[in-house]
Parts: sequence; structure tokens; C-alpha cells
Amino acid sequence: MIPLRLEVVAEGSEPFVTRLRRGQAASGGDSVMIEDGAEGAVFAGAKGLLVTGPLPPEGFEDDVILVHPAAGRAERLIRAGSAHNSLLVTERCDQLCVMCSQPPKKSHVDRFQLLKEACLLAPDAATIGISGGEPTLYKEQLLSLVEDVAAKRPDLAFHILSNGQHFDEGDVARLRSPAFRRVAWGIPLYAAEAELHDEIVGKAGAFERLHSSFAHLLRSGARIELRTVLMQANAPGLDKLATYVSNRLRFIETWSIMQLEHIGFAKNRWNSLYFDHRSDFGPVGRALDRALVRGIPVRLFNFPRCSVPAPYRPLAAASISDWKRKYMPDCDGCAERDACTGFFEWHPVDHISAKVTPL
Repeated sequence: MIPLRLEVVAEGSEPFVTRLRRGQAASGGDSVMIEDGAEGAVFAGAKGLLVTGPLPPEGFEDDVILVHPAAGRAERLIRAGSAHNSLLVTERCDQLCVMCSQPPKKSHVDRFQLLKEACLLAPDAATIGISGGEPTLYKEQLLSLVEDVAAKRPDLAFHILSNGQHFDEGDVARLRSPAFRRVAWGIPLYAAEAELHDEIVGKAGAFERLHSSFAHLLRSGARIELRTVLMQANAPGLDKLATYVSNRLRFIETWSIMQLEHIGFAKNRWNSLYFDHRSDFGPVGRALDRALVRGIPVRLFNFPRCSVPAPYRPLAAASISDWKRKYMPDCDGCAERDACTGFFEWHPVDHISAKVTPL
């Protein structure tokens, strides 16, 4: 797994953001390497000297890091060589999804100013993910971050994960502004029935509140990626959900059907949550057929390509972020490996979905 943290020794005591460089600095936010060695490197920048442990073997040039001097560590917030950069803005959430991959916490540390500084140092035309917890619990700070970054870096795009519980009438005009034209919102809907959706997200009334938000987002012209995690509870109704999406949510940009991740709450509930699409692709296939025939763009996330019947294989996107992706030994001889999502690093090797058939 690609490491996202570095051991460091830094001057000062307050956290700061900097971009690591060889050669000359490109901005005042850069730290330039002045010494390199097997044990690590020394960088100099506006915040003083920064001494790192061994640098990542895949390279570090132009990586944007958040340094915590008191803790002796740094987070690799934006890796210049990766298309999978995501900023965690909070670990608080107002839902308690049964399969949550990052169980929420009650505490919150405000890092919006630091994250904004990181965005301003991102590579040209980068797409930056924003996740939580629930980012819109801090909606004013979140929207201000997007607006401030867009004013200085209009080349950047954002993909923001949200449970869609907090948009209201007052957001419509604001979200119509040019700053949000390069923002896509990833919003989950797990069933066509309010009772089942609310049960999955652990919040009464979430289904109805979500649709109020959809109305405001539609009026604002927001780009929406609808997300549905596949589970035993909602797999039988996936075809019905496809009809619902086709009839009620035609304005979405795409619909992503996602296989379960073996982490967080799902890890200890795996046997009761995981739906084995390899043994029964019928519910997924029927939903895909219905969505496609009605003009809804649809994708399969976290589905290894060899586990998907050939007619649907082109829909199986390479969706798992590079830092948490792995392949099985049998994948080495597969002609479609480069286009395949592979497996999450923490997926159990002996699980049925980890048994691959090279294509």
C-alpha cells in the first residue's frame, strides 16, 4: 500500500502546508531539497528546515504535505503523480450507515485554511476529492473553500462526497456561480423505498430530506454522481431503484453502483451485508439494463473485471484509489489488469471475490 504519511522533524510548533521540490522553488509555499540520502532528506522553505525519514519510492516531487511538527509526522495530502487525491475535512457525520468505511467521530478539528493552502499548490488541472464524515456539516467553510480556490485556481476541479442532508433554498443562487461549475457531488441513494434507505443510513427521515436537497441541487445546476453500495438488503430491489432513478432523477450525471468495502462497520458485519455478485449477477444486470435503456449513464465500482459477465465488463471502472489498491498473484497474467479496479488492500485474500480468473 502506498504510504500517505512521512516521519519528519520540523521547526516551529504549528501545523503548516508545503510543497516538496527539487531544484528551484515555484512559489512561496515550496520547500526545496538541500540534502538527500538513504536515511531521508532535508528541505528548506518559508517555514524553516524540514527533515524527513526515507522518502516514498514512487517519488515525491511536487507532493503537497501537511506537516505536524509537534507530532513528528506529515500527511501527503496531494500526490502530484496520482489522480486519486482526497482531503478529509471532518470525521463527524449525522448518519450511521451500516457499512460505513470510516465510522464517524464526535470530535472535529478545523483544517479548512490548511486544506485551502494545499489546493492552491496542487498540480495543474487536478481533480481533488473532498470527503468525511459529512463535509456539509461545515457547509459555509466548505463552500468558501471552493470559492476561494476557484478564484485563484480556476483550472482545478472538485469531487465532494456528501450524504445530501443539508442543502436548502438559500444555497441555490450560490451554487449557480461559476466557482461550482467544476464541482461534482457524490451523493448516495440506497433504495427506492424510504424505509429501507433510512434503515441503511441509520437516520429516520433521511430519504425525504435527501430528495429536498436534490430539488435544490437540480435548480442550481449542480453535477451529481448518484452512489449505491450493493448489499444483501438492497440487492433484490436494485431493479426497482433503477426505475426510480430513471423516472425521478434523470438529471444526475452518472450512477455508480459500488461493491462493499471490507473495512469499518462492514468488516464485522460482512456475512450479513455482502452480496456475492459473482454467484448471482442477475439483480445487478437487470438494474444496469434498465438504466442504460433509459439513458442513465451507469458504472460499476469495486467490481474486479473478471467477476463481471463480459457484456457488462466495460462498465467496471478502475475505481479503487491507487494508494489502497492491490492485485492477486493470478492477476499478473491478465490482459485487462491495467483497466481493472483490483481489490482493496484490506480485502481478505481467502474471500470468494478475491479468487480471480485472468482474462
